[in-house]
Amino acid sequence: MAVPRPEPRDDETTPSSEIDPDLVGSTDAPLAAAALFLGIQSDTETIYVDSPNDRAGWHVRLFGSPEFFRLWLVQVVSATGDWLGFSAIILLAARIGGGAGAGAISLVMAARIVPGFFFGPLAGVLVDRWDRKKVMVSCDVGRALVMVMLPFVSDVIGLVLASLALEVLTLLWSPAKDAEVPNLVPHDHLTTANSLSLAAAYGTFPFASLLFALLAGVSIWIGNIPGLGWLENNQMALAFYFDALTFLVAAWMIHRLPLPRKERRVRAPLDDDSRRFDIKATLNELREGWREVFGNHTVRAVNIGLATGLIGGGMLIPLGAVFSTEVLDAGAAGYGLFTTALGFGVAVGVIGISTLQKRLPQTTVFTGALFAAGISLFLAASSSSLGVAVTFVFVMGVSVGPVYVIGFAMLQQEVHDDMRGRVFSSLNTLVRFCVLISMVVGPLLAAILGRMSIALVGGSISVAGGTLALPGVRLALWLAAGIIIVAGFAAGSSLRKGQRLKRSGDARHPSRIEMP
Repeated sequence: MAVPRPEPRDDETTPSSEIDPDLVGSTDAPLAAAALFLGIQSDTETIYVDSPNDRAGWHVRLFGSPEFFRLWLVQVVSATGDWLGFSAIILLAARIGGGAGAGAISLVMAARIVPGFFFGPLAGVLVDRWDRKKVMVSCDVGRALVMVMLPFVSDVIGLVLASLALEVLTLLWSPAKDAEVPNLVPHDHLTTANSLSLAAAYGTFPFASLLFALLAGVSIWIGNIPGLGWLENNQMALAFYFDALTFLVAAWMIHRLPLPRKERRVRAPLDDDSRRFDIKATLNELREGWREVFGNHTVRAVNIGLATGLIGGGMLIPLGAVFSTEVLDAGAAGYGLFTTALGFGVAVGVIGISTLQKRLPQTTVFTGALFAAGISLFLAASSSSLGVAVTFVFVMGVSVGPVYVIGFAMLQQEVHDDMRGRVFSSLNTLVRFCVLISMVVGPLLAAILGRMSIALVGGSISVAGGTLALPGVRLALWLAAGIIIVAGFAAGSSLRKGQRLKRSGDARHPSRIEMP
């Protein structure tokens, strides 16, 4: 079965018959020359199967192209390093903080969250301006250098600065990767590609946790060797060094990965004036990105669905433990069932939508999944039975998975390559902001609504001859469900308006409105 080639990039100006200058003198040059001699097109430097009797390998059928399979392996290696370093940094913060370990951990977490609000939009501009391949390689090398230095950090300030540097590099790496995915797989394979990326990002957490425990044990064993006793007292050191190795391996893999070259990234030698940082041009590019975010109906709908919906769904994390303890009287075990059901539900939803992606309309599934998530959360919060609540939380997870993967696929299909870095950076910033709001505001809302419930209705109401308790946590989760449902209506309205513009024949852009 022949694998369809991705559509040529809209801004590709380099003739496909030319050999990439970067390949000259490299080990890939003979392959490029052979491809040119045989007349094989190389806009993505991918050799596709042309004979109807040939059958593509399993990795091509699953991942869409050999290039994306290699990029996915990079994500697996890099994500493993991210989780491994995250665990080691948390423990290092607790050790350095001493009696104030919780405060040290809070400062480190703040250093990983706050930069996204300020540097995220600028990172998108830089990703769209620079060569994305070089950005990813440089960021991985930079993260490896930070990891190598962490075992020698002895105070909280140094750890906070290291966490800040790691987050800035991650803010550049992530949108660069997301922006390149549509250049490596056919558009009808983007949903599966995003599902695989999601699996690489979060499916590596259990493996990284196990690896961290193994490395800690190895550190104790190696510490018994003369001259290496310091490893026994600093069990995170080996984890940091291994983490640095994963980033270096990821950088090497990306360096070997053939990514499409674009003429706009090949710049002439710069004179003294052009080397200066043009603040005005940067601000103009920022405005272009935000105009795309708010002016493009599809982008706006995805942002509403993912970011605003997370305000509601994110409240389940801090409030789930309270709901399990105070309402269901299930304690920590009940909360563990909630998180497990949510995780398995997301996995089932992602696998299901990847399997049925070609049979289902994206916009309908996207908005329908938002409605289903909101309704499921409302029913779970309304239940007084642990089994029923866990079931509806599972259904919520099944609904949340498609929202993520389809939302990313819609952005990758809709947004031009020149704008993808800024759009994905803006989305990441909005998501961080909404998750932070849900984590902080959720418990406060539960407390306020609980007092209001007691003052107004005595903490309970009569329904169908029975009594329904109205604790603050239940009311807050109902509000969260309402926010998700409203986000579904808003996203659906934006998508329908964009579809009307498409049918009306807006040739300049299929779903953009004019912004002042």
